Amino acid sequence: MRPASERSWSKAKARRVHPYQWLWESLEAEPSFVLRSMFGAKAAYLDGKLMLCFCASEEPWRGVLVCTGRERHAALQAEFPVLMPHPVLPKWLYLPETADSFEGGAAKLVTLARRRDPRLGVSPRPKKKPITKKRLKPEPIDASRARATAVSRNAARR
Repeated sequence: MRPASERSWSKAKARRVHPYQWLWESLEAEPSFVLRSMFGAKAAYLDGKLMLCFCASEEPWRGVLVCTGRERHAALQAEFPVLMPHPVLPKWLYLPETADSFEGGAAKLVTLARRRDPRLGVSPRPKKKPITKKRLKPEPIDASRARATAVSRNAARR
């Protein structure tokens, strides 16, 4: 039998570090900061608003999504020319990891989010209340009808 120290180590799961964790670490000190998983990405919320999504899958899901309205795209693209509408979610802007200025641009976007820049952030839709099905009360069984059904079944078996 292996020593206890080896057994406990083998049961421990190796935790995979997200490649963009260094970006949201500066937001963790914010009291309203929340990090949630969203479709395989990490979504950063501040003051209840979805600000940035950090995607680490295959293109076009490898980079930073800037959660904003279409009416704010031009203002952000003027400051960050590398930003483009995401090919799948065009309502949000996308900073691909392949961009030459990815690290600097992503760090600046996080700074804007920390400063609560009004061009960043979307309020999530309120969650719908689950629809509860009313329990149906069983209808009272008419004794004469039930007896007639049983009689007709017995007759059919003969």
